[in-house]
Amino acid sequence: MSTRPQKHSLTLKGHRTSVSLEPEFWKAFRMIAEEEHRPINDLAAEIDASRGTDVGLASAIRVYVLKRWMNR
Repeated sequence: MSTRPQKHSLTLKGHRTSVSLEPEFWKAFRMIAEEEHRPINDLAAEIDASRGTDVGLASAIRVYVLKRWMNR
């Protein structure tokens, strides 16, 4: 079972923002960034740029992580 979401700061295109994700999602998100040899901020900025205006960044990251793990 997941624990409560944890808030972390990210920098997207020079602007700081906070994102709340469960620790398991943070861990998976960091693992994906490491696998791609990319900073987590760059990956978050890419996800941010591709999400719709009706989707929050935390939700977009969760869906990104889930899709990556499902396609393994």
